[in-house]
Amino acid sequence: MSIQVRNIEIKNREQALAEIAAIGADRTGCRLMAPKAVHRLLKLSGVNPKQANIIKQEMLGKGGEAAIARGAADGTVEETDVLLMGTLKQYEALMAKLRLQPFGLAALAGEIRQVLQNLEGRRPCRLDCRSRSLVLGERTLIMGILNVTPDSFSDGGRFNDPERALEHARQMVADGADIIDLGGESTRPGYEAIPEDEELRRVMPVLEKLPAEIDVPVSIDTTKAGVARRALEAGAHIINDQWALRADPDLAGVAAGYDAPMILMHNQQGTEYRDMMGDMIAFFRESMAIAERAGLCRDKIIIDPGIGFGKTLEQNLEVMRRLRELDCLGRPVLLGTSRKSLIAKTLHLPADQRVEGTAATVAIGIAAGVDIVRVHDVKEMARVARMTDAMVRRRDIPAG
Repeated sequence: MSIQVRNIEIKNREQALAEIAAIGADRTGCRLMAPKAVHRLLKLSGVNPKQANIIKQEMLGKGGEAAIARGAADGTVEETDVLLMGTLKQYEALMAKLRLQPFGLAALAGEIRQVLQNLEGRRPCRLDCRSRSLVLGERTLIMGILNVTPDSFSDGGRFNDPERALEHARQMVADGADIIDLGGESTRPGYEAIPEDEELRRVMPVLEKLPAEIDVPVSIDTTKAGVARRALEAGAHIINDQWALRADPDLAGVAAGYDAPMILMHNQQGTEYRDMMGDMIAFFRESMAIAERAGLCRDKIIIDPGIGFGKTLEQNLEVMRRLRELDCLGRPVLLGTSRKSLIAKTLHLPADQRVEGTAATVAIGIAAGVDIVRVHDVKEMARVARMTDAMVRRRDIPAG
């Protein structure tokens, strides 16, 4: 019999241990070899030449690699990005050396360690949503969209009547929604902002009844601290901020005061980026820092890459391809692609014919590790999520 050669995919230390153990290696060998089986590429930004040269020298000395700008060696550039390439074993040795170095490199070692830990994967956890809770990480959760706006791009005006809105929410829960996301202000392209009193006029008649009508958490989709406060007082459980605390910094204090989880969505004016994924990750870190300074625990934060916001079609598709890069933040990820323009512009279809396109984005998102999908078509997307989870998360599927 000839020797067979094939590749296997190793995503983290746990998988490496399992593969090495399956070979029949002894326990000590498994423990020593697993960090050598996981390879990571990390990108550092804003590194000065002195720091870059030390990092490169130390990484090369451990058998890894570090790419820096040509001008960093002779100091002809003020800053450089650094692309580190190595195994977990090599990173451990690098961090040990950096902790002994000046020029801020000891602190950098801690940052590298945190990112490497985040890339090992998010464990299932329970998210306290005030009087209710969600388990994140066991299966993909479905957030059903409930717009009480006259001008939303997909369903504007359909649920303006509070009774119709409540009926739709109940139906979404019956169809498999784990969260209901209530919004009173459209964010479609070209929308006009509305005053706080108008947003409250739209959402409060629904919020006065909704939490008691359904047994899943209710999210309030707003950028305004005043609206969020009234919503939480009425029984809402989560705040979904499409400007990630940039539109109203007081929103962070409201979330902290009510101990409410926050969804922070990436958004910006225009579509210019220096390094799109790097810029997005820096944006999230800044928003999380704002939330933490206000007293909101990091464990209460969920991030949303903001598909369709501040991005061209090509940029939206690139984010979808690179969703895994958000893992470095170590936070649960919500994906909102339902019926959006990337589907319209790719398939050239109106809003009411984008179910299949939405399904493709939901499946790709789940395969990339997202925890929550925000959708209009709850029944269909719950089925897509369950099927994708069976392949990606390898959870047991009930018989029948």
